[in-house]
Amino acid sequence: MINTAMRNHYAPLQLPAPGPRTPDPDYPEVDVALVMESTYPYLKGGVSAVVHDIIVENPSISFGIIHISWDSKQELKDLYGMPENVKWVKVIYLSLEEHKEEFAQECNPKNLKMNRRQRKKLVARLMSAFDALIHGDVNPLWSFYDEGINPRTRTYSLFALTGTREFMEAVGNWGFLAQVPFGELFWEIRNFVSIVYALLHERLPYARVYHAHTTGYASLLGAAGARDYGTSFLLTEHNLYVRDTINTKLERNMAKPVTTDYAFLKEPRDKPELGPVTLEETAWCVWFLEMGRFCYPSADMVTYLYPKAIEEARGIGAPIDQYNEGEEDRAVVLPNGMLIESVYPAYVGRQTARARILAEGRGHMWRFVFIARVVPIKGLTDLVKSLALLRDAGLDNFHLDVLGPKDHLPEYYELCVRTIEELNMGDFITFHGTVKVREMLDRFDVLLMPSYNEGQPIVALEAMAASIPLVSTDVGGMSQLIDDVLVTSDGSEIGNCGILTIPGDIEGFTQALRTMMEEPSIYERYCVTAYNRVVKFFQLRLVMDRYDQIYRKLGKIPQRVTEQIEE
Repeated sequence: MINTAMRNHYAPLQLPAPGPRTPDPDYPEVDVALVMESTYPYLKGGVSAVVHDIIVENPSISFGIIHISWDSKQELKDLYGMPENVKWVKVIYLSLEEHKEEFAQECNPKNLKMNRRQRKKLVARLMSAFDALIHGDVNPLWSFYDEGINPRTRTYSLFALTGTREFMEAVGNWGFLAQVPFGELFWEIRNFVSIVYALLHERLPYARVYHAHTTGYASLLGAAGARDYGTSFLLTEHNLYVRDTINTKLERNMAKPVTTDYAFLKEPRDKPELGPVTLEETAWCVWFLEMGRFCYPSADMVTYLYPKAIEEARGIGAPIDQYNEGEEDRAVVLPNGMLIESVYPAYVGRQTARARILAEGRGHMWRFVFIARVVPIKGLTDLVKSLALLRDAGLDNFHLDVLGPKDHLPEYYELCVRTIEELNMGDFITFHGTVKVREMLDRFDVLLMPSYNEGQPIVALEAMAASIPLVSTDVGGMSQLIDDVLVTSDGSEIGNCGILTIPGDIEGFTQALRTMMEEPSIYERYCVTAYNRVVKFFQLRLVMDRYDQIYRKLGKIPQRVTEQIEE
């Protein structure tokens, strides 16, 4: 598998006859089932905020929530308050400990009721199905789901097959797995199989559209549900999940590409002290990449936050060329949006601040803000170093406020504190923890985002709607938000609203800040364009209307009835 050349042509998806709809009093039928992986409604964050907006802004659409969590030890507290159009929340646990007894019974080879010759034949078919996936045909693996996993249609247990000697012998001779000692291989395979069991062993509630918000486990679940009932599967990439998950696993720079030829596994490590990529790391990389390659072409539509993401997705197996054949694109750009009225008080307050900055010029006391979780991917230690360079250059008329939770990775927060102390930056930086950001926006002049990875953060849109410019790294969809020239429906152009830098370029970030501080007229222009970009292209109403259209098209949901008032 590792040496297979990257391919991007996928065979047309073959669908079985839809299954019956049996009423379930606990999980009534819904228009859309939102499939979430460890986020909404139990974790705050950008993806959760977008999903909550989708629900609230589409009150005529009924929703269910399928939440994927690790185990029942995790606290599941509703942080949003479920709107009335959410009919149910179903939690699915991935941990083997949650399914240990039934999984062990399911994997008993005796359940197959097959002789050795029959088992070898079935295993050979399964190995061929994996090879077919690599060459762009997902149908053989879906056939195995239909006949060996789907609780409605299966005629044997595919999980029981994975417990047989025939299966282990075949896997043990397959690609890089041949290097894994047999005893270790059995338990590694069992780990992966248990996750598939946790996701797919029970039938999902009925939905006209299954909308997954990641390309991993949520997509696998959503695709299976849609296949079972003959409904639709919609995938939204808030960022490139496969790439980000693999880069996190390998502790690589999050902007580095991941491709289906697996060349990235042979590259030097970003951290040489980690040594060569281990067999376990390789197995997880293959797992996530091939899961993406399986789920992408199984979607009726994939939405991306920014144009560059579509091309990036091609490298990890999305059949982009095939999506764009036909009457309507199956790969579409659907950005995040925001309700500009929600930050209008901050916008009003900012008018006075902008006038003061123009009047004070270079002598203005700048209020910078960093709004994010205090975790490595957000680049706060880089920012502290950039600000220290700014101070050392004589521009010490600034203060940084850090807004966001500090407890997601305590050791990184402690590193940030040590860095601040070592550079004597304590008087320049204040941590506030989790706060109500919108109520504080009018206090700040520039949003700083030194991240190594972003999709299209809502906080950036909120700042822009308050007429706050940005200095950011050029990652994910930030160029679309900040730098790309946007053309309105009447042909007019809207320019940039900030400065982009290279991730990890501490000196470059410092220079961008100097430009903001030393050129008030440029700063004012950025303020104006920041607001205009949101108004013309990223308003919540525009985005939510598009989601409504997609749901109704994919789910064959009747159009909204518009009341006409007689004059």
